[in-house]
Amino acid sequence: MFAYKMRGAAGLANLDRSLISALPAFSGLSGADLDFALEGARSFIVRKDAAVFEQDGEAHSFFLLLHGHVRVERLTPDGQKVVARYISEGELIGIAVAMGRDTYPASAVAAVDCTVLSWPNARWAALTARIPALSGNTLKTVGARMEEAQNRVVEMATERVEQRVAHTLLRLLRQTGRKVEDGVEIDFPISRQDIAEMTGTTLFTVSRILSDWEGKGLVKSGRQKITVLQPHRLLVIAEARN
Repeated sequence: MFAYKMRGAAGLANLDRSLISALPAFSGLSGADLDFALEGARSFIVRKDAAVFEQDGEAHSFFLLLHGHVRVERLTPDGQKVVARYISEGELIGIAVAMGRDTYPASAVAAVDCTVLSWPNARWAALTARIPALSGNTLKTVGARMEEAQNRVVEMATERVEQRVAHTLLRLLRQTGRKVEDGVEIDFPISRQDIAEMTGTTLFTVSRILSDWEGKGLVKSGRQKITVLQPHRLLVIAEARN
């Protein structure tokens, strides 16, 4: 179910160039090109736990995450939910049009309240023709996500569950880590169930591992918050070094 509030209509009356001017795909563009990029765009709020778009739904639009964090979820043929990755601010999502798809391959669900820009797919060809960097950025984004997915397949097949959990936490730190007084905090709400769904294991196993690591002073976890106190020791576990 979609739960967002539209902000304004097409055009620039409610959309300022500063929304996108500092983002990699749009940096260095002239004012005219920025205005062109925002033509046909809509901004809207997606409340926490609501979907930006849903798996197998008609891919009518593509999106840019302006603020917040989004988790990408997939349902397996047997109905099991898998959290594929988290998307950070400034990233494109729902770019099925760039992959020649007419449906979304996964769901994008707001991990916190998010602000999103959307464009109808009909704008894609004109945008990438006038702004080649957008096409190049999209190819890099798709490539990086495919590489991450392949790495996770290898992890699932070859690593012990403790290694998979450690790799997942380190990956999230690289994406969204925020320095705090006693370590590095994953800067959005994340539950132990989310970690379980990202690592192909059970909530019980993740809880046992995190409790053990807390006892050893490696991590600190609270209600949907995880802080890594000693990232180097977590890397040793992830890489199975003695």
